[in-house]
Amino acid sequence: MEKVKGPAVGCTTATCGWRSLLLPQLNRQSLYMYGSEVAVETECMRQLQSGVFVIHPFSLMRSYYIMVMMAITFLNLIGIPMEIAFLDGNSGMAWEGFNVFSDTLFLIDVALNFRMGIIAEDGEEAILDIKRIRVCYLRTWFIPDVIAAFPIGYILLFADLQYHNDDNPSKTNKMMRILMFVRILSLIRLARVSRLVRFFNEVEKVSNANLEVVRLFFRILSLFMMIFLLCHWNGCIQYFVPMLEEFPSDCWVRKENLMNATVSVKYSWGVFRALSQMIALSYGSMDAPTNYVEMWIVMVSMVSGCLMYTVLVANATTMIASTDPAAKEYKSKMSRLEHYMTFMKLPPELQLRISNYYQARYGGKWFDERDVMDTVSSSLKEQILEVMCSRLLRKVPIFQSRDENFINAILQKLDYDVFQEGDVIVRQNVPGDRMFFIDHGQVLMETDSYEKELCDGDFFGETCVLTKGKHLATVKALTDCQCFSLSWDDFHDALQGFPEVKKDVEKMVLLNSDGGHV
Repeated sequence: MEKVKGPAVGCTTATCGWRSLLLPQLNRQSLYMYGSEVAVETECMRQLQSGVFVIHPFSLMRSYYIMVMMAITFLNLIGIPMEIAFLDGNSGMAWEGFNVFSDTLFLIDVALNFRMGIIAEDGEEAILDIKRIRVCYLRTWFIPDVIAAFPIGYILLFADLQYHNDDNPSKTNKMMRILMFVRILSLIRLARVSRLVRFFNEVEKVSNANLEVVRLFFRILSLFMMIFLLCHWNGCIQYFVPMLEEFPSDCWVRKENLMNATVSVKYSWGVFRALSQMIALSYGSMDAPTNYVEMWIVMVSMVSGCLMYTVLVANATTMIASTDPAAKEYKSKMSRLEHYMTFMKLPPELQLRISNYYQARYGGKWFDERDVMDTVSSSLKEQILEVMCSRLLRKVPIFQSRDENFINAILQKLDYDVFQEGDVIVRQNVPGDRMFFIDHGQVLMETDSYEKELCDGDFFGETCVLTKGKHLATVKALTDCQCFSLSWDDFHDALQGFPEVKKDVEKMVLLNSDGGHV
């Protein structure tokens, strides 16, 4: 796992201090957006030189802030319906305190959003200008956020204190009605669900993980959290509506004898009814709805269940379609290959060998090696080839103690080949123009007079790449073999740029004209 570094610029205690938490961190996502460590450092300097309090989208403070707000928001979206439907004003000071704390936090969040850097739509820069941030926020999420942050918790706390301290019966009844109205009004805090969705999107944008699996995890988590909230809200509504009607004699709560049950039992029955209706399994009880209010609740539950199912299937389909495209491309290629082999009426044994070859060559994931090597930089290409093939070249006498530039030139000329068990790679006395380096696998080299097994790191066919003569032995693959090969044309093309090496090779050819390899 990559270590997350601190801000990309050095800060003294006097100049930075806590402000370093506001600066972009040096991680995968910031490097992807800005291109280099120097560019990230330039972005830090740009923010420091602005001299204003702005939280950068890739800052450490932003990451922790999003995580905390996600947790607080999710707890609110669970607790608010529970409080309104089941607690009946007896939530206790702990919950009232949490409500006040949450309302305060969401009011602070509204204020901080005027100082929160924004990733531009084109994804090429972070907007840090105060005026642009203000205009963007006011035009988008300001009004929904203000509504969701309305401090109902303060009103409820004040009303509860007045209710418990007042002994006048008429005022007490009036205060109870006010409390009920305020509790119903507190449903507007459920608008915080939009904030939760945005937090998930922001986590995905600023995440330090570049693995598609991690991003897929966040998408699945957000989807199931939304489904859970929908079922939870529906279950609370199942009980809340009869409570508003003061539990008529034909309501399901009285039929199930839940008037004096505990909160957990009431909630369990409410969720059971909600899920039964959402998946169209039953009404959640033996009897059908007996009044129009319950009938409408059942219909809304069924419609929301259909929508939930549609969203779930659509998201699951999208996730599956976007997961592992290389494996899907491989299956598509294999399907076309099977159609071709069937059309050409190839024997089953040959069809199986062709399929096994593709499996050994690509490992179930389709990729275009030439395209990959053409798109990376020349430096990266050299490093890749050096890791893959350098150790193989250095075991060959003609490449030992050679200039590094010459070795790199040869590495650029190597071709990758895969041979299956039983394949004859070269035949004795057949003209050849290529030598082979065994990366993985075993081969059998045989002539009329001897046999020899070669394995990882060995090579054969060097006389052909030197003289373009005939192979001196037959080489057969004993296992699936992954090899690199060098042709005569490519070898001599590389020699043109290194005349001293060319002279040494020509001398070696004369001295070893009757050498012992194939």
